[in-house]
Amino acid sequence: MTKGLSLFEKRRRRNRTALRARAGGRPRLSVHRSGKHIYAQVIDDAEGKTVASASTIDKGAKGSTGATIAAAQEVGKRVAEAAKQAGVTQVVFDRGGFLFHGRVKALAEAARESGLEF
Repeated sequence: MTKGLSLFEKRRRRNRTALRARAGGRPRLSVHRSGKHIYAQVIDDAEGKTVASASTIDKGAKGSTGATIAAAQEVGKRVAEAAKQAGVTQVVFDRGGFLFHGRVKALAEAARESGLEF
């Protein structure tokens, strides 16, 4: 039996603690990836509400899988557009316990190119 937290959970908590320290009241762009899909949502922690979201399982998603960098870039663009429509232009990027590499990095760069600042 394992004791304590997994390495992923430790990394997630460490990252989230650092985010809260430097967030300055800005909403966070939270990313989750699985083997088949990638999900992104802009969360306002002050109100506890999701402002905007996008994923590869949405009806408007192109392609059938989210396990590619191209799909992650599409999700990044769509979440940035949804956030701008909701009036959010500055966010803090929350990668969770995932490394900033591959699909997570592609999503972040696409969101930046689409107008989100972080």
